[in-house]
This record gives sequence, structure tokens and C-alpha cells, in this order.
Amino acid sequence: MNWVAPIKDEETLEKFKEKLREIDDKYYIMFEIGVGTGLQLQEILKFKNKDLRGKEEIEAYIGTKNVKRTFRISPELQEIIRAYTEGKDPEAYLILGHSSSPAPLSREQAYRALKSAGKSIGLTSIGAQTMRKTFAWRYYKATGDIYYLQNLLNHASPSITYRYIGEKPNVEVVLKKMTPEENERSRYMLYRDDNGKKRMEAIKDTMNELEAEMQNPCNNDAFYGKVDCLLTEIEELIRNFRETK
Repeated sequence: MNWVAPIKDEETLEKFKEKLREIDDKYYIMFEIGVGTGLQLQEILKFKNKDLRGKEEIEAYIGTKNVKRTFRISPELQEIIRAYTEGKDPEAYLILGHSSSPAPLSREQAYRALKSAGKSIGLTSIGAQTMRKTFAWRYYKATGDIYYLQNLLNHASPSITYRYIGEKPNVEVVLKKMTPEENERSRYMLYRDDNGKKRMEAIKDTMNELEAEMQNPCNNDAFYGKVDCLLTEIEELIRNFRETK
């Protein structure tokens, strides 16, 4: 499975949008909504015209625990949606699979269109998450606010969000909590049932296993590459931990 990456430059992004438009306007609208809000593909495909037309924001339930999040719709995107839905049945699905059927576009159809548009301009790292990752990357570059994205995307930590958008973590941000309340909660959780000690022991066990596995002649070069990357990240985190006040 190929790694799905955000589209990080405007020229390529515009070319990609045009290719989607050449396939069908509905794919272009779908992509504009995804890259403009951060909504997941499966959520976009559920919408009816009335759900988005004239709206400044939309609520959706995400993740396995159905956490409610509010996604903003910019004035520019509102106008795109208004033009696309003009004169259409409010009760009809926003993105139809076929003009002759009332059924919504399927995830598989959407995926094929995204892959086809990407292939036509030489992009191989395209998938269902491309829209969301592109939104998140652009938002981070514009604001630097990794905590907003972490909350919106329902990630457990900033480091996961950095990895999601393909950016090197700002370790000072990763090593600091947002509020005194969160710091207090961390103290409680680390002391509770010796949880902090257990987590440290688990990390040490992993390091010991890797140290022993280093002597295994059956390992390929990729294994040593991964270990090298892991150690580099750990060393940088430790260095910044010691320097962060």
C-alpha cells in the first residue's frame, strides 16, 4: 500500500483539481470540500444538498467513538457549494454516483477518480486521505497551530498529527502540554497504578529487544535503516527534553 501524502504546492494542487474537473465536476466539488474543511471522504459522501448549502460550518461525528467535531466552511467554499447546488433538490445527495440514480457516490468510485487524476499528473501518493491531509498541512503551514488540528482530527497527541501531515515535529511543542490542567492530568495519569514506570519499562524492553536483534545476521538493510531513524528521533527528543523548560 502506498503512503498517502498531502499535496504541498499550489501549482500541483490546481493541476490536480483541474484533472478532477475533466473527469466530472462532482469529483472537483468533493475534493474542494475535503481540502477546504478537513472532513473525511466517507462523511462528505453522506451529505445531501441541504446539509451544506448556505452553511458556515458543519458538525460531524468522527472516529470509532463518534466524537463530535465542528468543521468550518470558508466564504469561498460556501460560494462554490452554492453554485453547484443551485436549482438542485435539497433532499438529494450532494455527490451522486450516477445522474440516473439517487444513490450517493461510493467510496470506491471516489477513490478511483482520485487515483486517476493523480496518475495523469505523475502523483502516486494519492488516496482517500489526500484531501484531509492536504487541508491539515495547509492549515498548519498557515497558522502553526498543531493543537487545533490534533483536536479536529481526533489524534491522541501532536506527534501523531505531525506524522499525519508529513512534517518534522516541533519537539518543544510536543514536549509541552497546552494548559496547567493538562499538566496536572499528566502527573495524575503517570502516577496512577505506576503507569509512568510501566511505560518506561516497556520502552526499555523494546530497546533491549532491538539491541539483541542487531546481532541477527538475517536482518535486511531496511531493518537497520528503521533502527537508525528510531534512534535519531529518540536522541533528538531526549536532547530537547533536557533543554525545554
